[in-house]
Amino acid sequence: MKSFDELWLELSQRLIDRPEGSGTVAAVDAGVHSIGKKIIEEAGEVWIAAEYQSNEELAEEISQLIYHLQTLMLARGIAPADIYRYL
Repeated sequence: MKSFDELWLELSQRLIDRPEGSGTVAAVDAGVHSIGKKIIEEAGEVWIAAEYQSNEELAEEISQLIYHLQTLMLARGIAPADIYRYL
């Protein structure tokens, strides 16, 4: 199990190391338009899960949305501290 910050560090390191076959590297390299479309898709899946699925399935969908939000943050150079100040 990881926290938001632990996931951030892991994904940041992937962009530094750029391991072959990394979905994170591919997503960031594809750019914000591609990532944005994925965020919209995942947000819809979160909503559907909240309406019709179990809490476990909802939690899984939320985790996927968080992952894609973090790839967008990486693509734009925004760090967690940049968003924490608005929470």
